[in-house]
Amino acid sequence: MKSVVLYLIDFYRRWLSFDGGLFSTFAPGGACKQNPSCSLYTKQMVQKYGVFQGLILGGRRILSCR
Repeated sequence: MKSVVLYLIDFYRRWLSFDGGLFSTFAPGGACKQNPSCSLYTKQMVQKYGVFQGLILGGRRILSCR
């Protein structure tokens, strides 16, 4: 399960993200205001705490961005 979630996050970061994926042309300089980006933070939390807790922490981070 953990490897599937990490693969999906990597897929998003590589192909869909506004910071480094195909959509980066719509947001020159990146769209994320936080460092590390929410997707990288979520990936790190999933690796450190597991899928359930990592996705909760990542979701909080995403929801705090305005």
